[in-house]
Amino acid sequence: MRGGAQAHLLRGDDEQYYVVKFRNNPQHVRVLANEFLATRLAERLGLPVPAAELIEVGEWLIANTPDLHFQVAGGKVPCLPGLQFGSRYAVDPRTGQVFDYLPEQLFEQVRNLDTFAGALAFDKWTCNANGRQAVFCRKARERKYTATFIDFGHCFNQGEWSFPDSPLRGTYAWNSVYAGIAGWRAFSPWLERIEAFDEAAAFAAGEDIPPEWYGGDPDQLECLIAQLMKRRARVRELLDEFRRSSRHPFPSWADAKVGRA
Repeated sequence: MRGGAQAHLLRGDDEQYYVVKFRNNPQHVRVLANEFLATRLAERLGLPVPAAELIEVGEWLIANTPDLHFQVAGGKVPCLPGLQFGSRYAVDPRTGQVFDYLPEQLFEQVRNLDTFAGALAFDKWTCNANGRQAVFCRKARERKYTATFIDFGHCFNQGEWSFPDSPLRGTYAWNSVYAGIAGWRAFSPWLERIEAFDEAAAFAAGEDIPPEWYGGDPDQLECLIAQLMKRRARVRELLDEFRRSSRHPFPSWADAKVGRA
């Protein structure tokens, strides 16, 4: 698969397809923890994201599959066996298609374009240091596409687990997906769900992360989640900074100030 983590598409013993990121990927081992935690949080908010799973990849499969390696400056490095992060492929490739790019003129055929407002709020909350990634799925004989948000490895500032906020971070490449945002009402119910997010649920999601994905120090993981909970009240401010940025992402905006829907 494309991308800095050099993920691989694998079929599990449940016959489902998964985009799998390995512990020794070229980016950072914490990318796996970020993917798992952020996907579970986004799922709880109601955003369209693939299911996050723990994937066990054995030594035999790696030894007998030449493609299971990373391409680095010094040559090829084999993937490590063990527990990896798996993101369910957005649609079964046997019954549908996944597009990682759509021309802007086709955005009107995306049935859930309004969820980009929710993804933006989520990425500001989690300090996604990358641009927002999305794929567009269409099953056989369907005319419309469904957006699915993928790639949360750069949330929490990738391997740093810090929150250096910037107005243009965590945003989609084209303003067209934000064309329908005319005020704070477009961010409901996403903002309300973030601001009322259950702390116990967040910490419970962290408990399912294998310790080897974050160095085995549970205190660091707890500190990350605690900081995330404190940031719930800042999301409106961060969204407003993006609104007022030089990019001018919301040309239809009518609200006068930061507020509630």
